[in-house]
Amino acid sequence: MSPEPEPAGADSRAERDPGSASEASGSVRGLAARLRELSERLRDPDLHDEQAAELAREAAELVSRAGNEIDRAFADGESGG
Repeated sequence: MSPEPEPAGADSRAERDPGSASEASGSVRGLAARLRELSERLRDPDLHDEQAAELAREAAELVSRAGNEIDRAFADGESGG
């Protein structure tokens, strides 16, 4: 079942977030998979400090994005959206 399209020119939530719990779930799963990859790389004892810092920054960004996706899905569920 697809959501009804919004009127032309309307500020579409679909453009800025998945808009459904299952889509948010899939997005969060993808982010979690990337976080697992990063954690594996960060365990490498030969990893240079600069590389580790870059990977840690990416991981922090992914965690933030996942949190935002979860918050949006929760808010959509609470509002019946």
